[in-house]
Amino acid sequence: MEPRLKTRIVVQAALRTSTMRGIAMVVARHGDDDAGTIILKINRRDLGCSVLVQTRTPTGELAWLRAVAEASDEAAADAYIARQVQRDPDLWVVEIDDRAGRSMFEGRIL
Repeated sequence: MEPRLKTRIVVQAALRTSTMRGIAMVVARHGDDDAGTIILKINRRDLGCSVLVQTRTPTGELAWLRAVAEASDEAAADAYIARQVQRDPDLWVVEIDDRAGRSMFEGRIL
């Protein structure tokens, strides 16, 4: 098993990157510092919201799964996130407000 960065460090790096690019990003929910899974809520304003859940491919590469339809309304995105937080209290929830839908995190979307 390869060593992995702590979740807190990954989120801090993404926050720094988004700040440098002028993209609004906030940590809506702070999860486990060491190994919490990240959920991204990407708000594209009038184009809808996307929710991406952090995962790993069978080869161990970081990837993201689309959890709700790409152009969902914000209420549907928030409802999904609330259900996931109830299941896993270690989750991080990161919200990005970017009309272009950029995620600021490494990994491809599956």
